[in-house]
Amino acid sequence: MANLFDAATAPEGEPSEIVVGDFIQWKRSDLSGDYPVDSYTATYVARITGGGNTEIQITGTAYNNSFLFTADSDTTSAFVAGYYHFQLEIVRNSDSERVVVSRGAITAIVDLDSGGADPRTHAEIMLTKIESLLQGKADSDVANYSIQGRSITKLGLTELLEWRDYYDAEVSRQKRREEIKLGRKTAATVKVRFI
Repeated sequence: MANLFDAATAPEGEPSEIVVGDFIQWKRSDLSGDYPVDSYTATYVARITGGGNTEIQITGTAYNNSFLFTADSDTTSAFVAGYYHFQLEIVRNSDSERVVVSRGAITAIVDLDSGGADPRTHAEIMLTKIESLLQGKADSDVANYSIQGRSITKLGLTELLEWRDYYDAEVSRQKRREEIKLGRKTAATVKVRFI
C-alpha cells in the first residue's frame, strides 16, 4: 500500500468513497495532454443526492504535469455522509470559459470516531427508512429524510416501492464492490477455463 499522504504516490482518478474527516488526494494525469496545467484550471464540484444548498468544490493544483486534487481533514469534516454526484469542470484561464469533462458519483462514509455515528451507507439508511414506512413501523426521525427534495413521508406507495427497489439495488452494488475489494468471489464473478 502506498503512503496516502505522499503526493508522489497519490492514486490516479477520483476515489469512489471517502471517510468524512479524512485527508484525501488523487491526481488526473490524463487531462494535461488536452488541458495543460498552466493554461487551465480543473475543479470537482459535488452535491449530495436529494439536492440541498451545500456544494463541495475541490480545485486541482499543478503537480508534475498532472492535476493534483487535495482536501484536508478540516475540509472533509464538513462533508455530510451520503451519496454525492460530481462533475469535473475545466476552465480556460485566458477567458474563464468552462466545459464539463466528466461526471460520476462518490460516497462519503461516516467516521466511526464521531460519537453515535451510524456506520451504514446512505443507501442502507434510506432502504431501512423506506421499509419501515412500508411496514407501518416508521421511527420518529423518518420525516427528516428526503428524496429529491421531498420528505419520504410524503411519497405515495408506488414511489416508495420504486425508491425501495432503487436503494435495495444500490446496497447490493455496494456490497459487491466491497467483496471485490476484499478479494472475495461474488455472485457476479464469472469463471472461465480455456482448454
